Amino acid sequence: MTKRDRLLSQLGITQWVLRSPMTLQGELSVLIPDSTHLLIISYDQIDLSHSLFADIFTAMGIDASSVYCITTKDVELLSESIHCPCWLLGVDITLPIQGISLRSPALNDLSLDGNAKRALWQQIYHYEEYFSINSR
Repeated sequence: MTKRDRLLSQLGITQWVLRSPMTLQGELSVLIPDSTHLLIISYDQIDLSHSLFADIFTAMGIDASSVYCITTKDVELLSESIHCPCWLLGVDITLPIQGISLRSPALNDLSLDGNAKRALWQQIYHYEEYFSINSR
């Protein structure tokens, strides 16, 4: 403990230490590739090889190579505005951006719940012009 630390401690001053100072300085950021047609945000990393994703991407008119996935921790690190639809997969957050966002339960719940699937299909249908690669 340095002399400065002892003095501050004796004065009852709490010192705060940043957990990730690089974030504050803008050194850490998440860049969304220009080729992204759908951004999926979830609590955990997801495996795009799940069979339900293939059906959903087909309905959207996109393929897995144009999908980018981030976790909720990465949302605050987005360095730019998002120019593609977002799918909040099992996530209940407010995005700091304007734009199209789909909401559904987490993948395991979605795959077992017919009503949740129906609600997702309705959202996809409502915004279909924003998804299809062919319509761009």
